[in-house]
Amino acid sequence: METTICPWCQTEIVWDEELGAEEECPYCHNELKGYRTLNIQLGSEEEFEEEAELADGEQEEDYWEESSNPHLDAIRRVESFVAGGGDLLAYESGVEKVLGGQDEVPECPHCREYMLHAGQQSIQDGSFEPIVPKGMSTPLLSNTIKLNVFICSACFSVSRFLAEEDRNSLIRTVSEKA
Repeated sequence: METTICPWCQTEIVWDEELGAEEECPYCHNELKGYRTLNIQLGSEEEFEEEAELADGEQEEDYWEESSNPHLDAIRRVESFVAGGGDLLAYESGVEKVLGGQDEVPECPHCREYMLHAGQQSIQDGSFEPIVPKGMSTPLLSNTIKLNVFICSACFSVSRFLAEEDRNSLIRTVSEKA
C-alpha cells in the first residue's frame, strides 16, 4: 500500500494497491493531482553533501545567465545599485514612504509588487481618437483624458490607468446609456 500526506489538510491517505491513487482527498475533497500538488523526492544526505561540494560561483552564475525572467533582470539591477555603493535599505524605506502617501496602490501585473505613482500623462486633442461603441450615441471617453502613470518598485515596468475624474466620467457615460 502507498501512503501519501494530503497537502491541504495534512491527513495521511493510505491507498489500496488495487484501486490506485485517488484524484481527490477523501477527507477534505481537494484535488491531489495537477498544479496544486508538489511532489518532492528527497535524496540521501550523501547526495546533498556532494551537491554542496560541487556548488561554486560558476554554477550559480550559469543559473542566472540562463534565466530569461524580466523580474530577475530587475533584481539584478537593484543588486547592481547596491554593489555600486547604493543602500538597499534606504531604497526600500523610500519606496515604503512613497507608497504610504499614495491614495491608490496597484500591484504590478508582472511581479505583483506594489507600484509607485510617478505622475500623470495628458492625452491631448488628436493623440487619442475616441470611438462610439455600438448601441451608444456618444464615445466612452472624451478626446482629452489623463492617465495616472505607475512604476513598479521591483521590476520597473510601467502601467497607466485612467485618472479618477476620467474614471467617473466613464462610469457616468456607461450608466446613462445602459
